[in-house]
Amino acid sequence: MPRHYDWNSRLQDHLDGAMTRAFCPGKHDCALFAAGCVAAMTGDDFAAPYRGRYRTLRGGIRILRKAGFSDAIALAAAHLPPVAPAFAADGDVAVVPTPEGPALGILIGAQIRVAGPKGLRLVPREAATDFYKVN
Repeated sequence: MPRHYDWNSRLQDHLDGAMTRAFCPGKHDCALFAAGCVAAMTGDDFAAPYRGRYRTLRGGIRILRKAGFSDAIALAAAHLPPVAPAFAADGDVAVVPTPEGPALGILIGAQIRVAGPKGLRLVPREAATDFYKVN
């Protein structure tokens, strides 16, 4: 899934729309946010089959497990190749620890954007445990 030639402006438009959007499982959570960013950059939404099909995080995990994925990280890993932290670039997907468990976000510069309770929150790049390449 190669990036569109204008991926940067497409990603920025998606980020602008998510800036103050409240966290809502099944509509705007960390997995759907990250997949939406990938879709904005490439046109391929690997989370499309799951959007709107759950209302709790537990429900989302249940649906992913029925599809053969242990969690949202496994879903992303099935669609994107891993990349070493030193080679992760703007627009790549990052995995960051949270009190609720690992979450997906998007790397932009020295920070990772992650869906939070009242909109996007910023996490330092160094907090990431894994990165996945969006080509």
